[in-house]
Amino acid sequence: MMTQVNGQKTVSSEANEILEALGVDWRDFTKGDVAARTPITSELIGRIPGTSRPEADATIRAAHSSFLEWRTVPAPQRGELVRILGEELRAHKAELGRLVTIEAGKINSEGLGEVQEMIDICTFAAGLSRQLWGLTIATERRDHRMMETWHPLGVTGIISAFNFPVAVWAWNAALALVCGNSIVWKPSEKTPFCALAVQALLERAISRFGNAPRTLASLLIGGREMGEALVDNPLVPVVSATGSTAMGRQVASRLASRFARSILELGGNNAAIVCPSADLDLTLRAVAFAAMGTAGQRCTTLRRLIVHESIYDQFIERLEQVYASVNVGDPREPETLVGPLIDGSAFAAMQTALNEAQDSGGRISGGSRIKDKFPAETFYVRPALVEMPHQTETVRRETFAPILYVLRYRDFEDAVRVHNDVPQGLASSVFTNDLREAERFLSASGSDCGIANVNIGPSGAEIGGAFGGEKETGGGREAGSDVWKSYMRRATNTVNYGSTLPLSQGVRFDIS
Repeated sequence: MMTQVNGQKTVSSEANEILEALGVDWRDFTKGDVAARTPITSELIGRIPGTSRPEADATIRAAHSSFLEWRTVPAPQRGELVRILGEELRAHKAELGRLVTIEAGKINSEGLGEVQEMIDICTFAAGLSRQLWGLTIATERRDHRMMETWHPLGVTGIISAFNFPVAVWAWNAALALVCGNSIVWKPSEKTPFCALAVQALLERAISRFGNAPRTLASLLIGGREMGEALVDNPLVPVVSATGSTAMGRQVASRLASRFARSILELGGNNAAIVCPSADLDLTLRAVAFAAMGTAGQRCTTLRRLIVHESIYDQFIERLEQVYASVNVGDPREPETLVGPLIDGSAFAAMQTALNEAQDSGGRISGGSRIKDKFPAETFYVRPALVEMPHQTETVRRETFAPILYVLRYRDFEDAVRVHNDVPQGLASSVFTNDLREAERFLSASGSDCGIANVNIGPSGAEIGGAFGGEKETGGGREAGSDVWKSYMRRATNTVNYGSTLPLSQGVRFDIS
């Protein structure tokens, strides 16, 4: 594998050094049917043998056996394993963050930020391991106690996407482990080396912990067929899947057919309303990051901007200047704010959406591919700002690329209606200093999304809150709050400590 170009280290050789530092020998992955390329230069990082269906089934059986053992370990001890994992992540944050940059194309600060999310959820889950609480419930029967208890559920399947190649796994894995479950992970075939690196760190944590089953956590490498192996296996009672709405429909229906649970985090078509009272300097920064960060390849990316007509012209003029000047380039360079699209299919989808918008009367700024500075096989684009006369079907459809559609509004109620008039319901925000508008947006008749913010953008959620959305976003929740309940089964218990047997609801059943 080539390691030097004009005397400079190649991206692939840097990846190899990082993998070795993380405990993955890249020399084991020079042959295989899953080829991983960096979107930065399109260089081949390596080839990984895909998991066969019989291997996947055997992996899941082994994970089930590990679950039967792990569920008997006290929860605070399970939390100690996750705490140790957090230590491993802290010690290797720089390397893993850099690998995320190389394999997913994120800028350095976003790669590091993703690993920080992993560290944060480990901290959260370790504390949670001592708080897997139930309830004591008032009972109508004398000398009885009624309560609920929570128990481990089983093998937790995790299907993650390329754009958050490690954090989404951690959101699910940390909770599943402290809840007493084993985990089987099907990462994106576009970012398999990030998964191998995380698996190596977890195995190091398990070795330090010293009292965990060997197959507590496993990987399935491959495409759709590996997702199907998880979804269809009766030993997997819950699957958390992140990806497209089309994928989620298939996952949900197949799991429902065998009465298994799904935790779905699917498409987002997130909007922000900019009101006349908004702090425009703050709003400009928030909109720029939310719309252009990760090259528009976040489920929480800002895709629609609804601006009051009284401030529309001045705000859009300033926003156009930011779009024209933002630095698009190699995400490893410190001055870069927007890196490449993941591949050619993402670029093609972007161009299709822009052509449709233009045919519907949209005025487009940006959106072109930058070819002169980068290898021919890469897809660096200028973020697109598209002023639309109204909300078309193209605007209502999520395109996973840096496109921001801009709409005018006159009446706040109309802005909320337009905001909600899309199939997706993930994240939302309003920029206002008017208390009535802010509270209206957060009310039952306001934003219909799972995340609703005031004076911050729709992206950048913290792990302490539940993450997820409604409608075609899938209804699932990950990370904080009481999301842990999704990974456990609930039992309602009644204890009779008296010497009589009163029945509930006044029922009498006397026998001699």
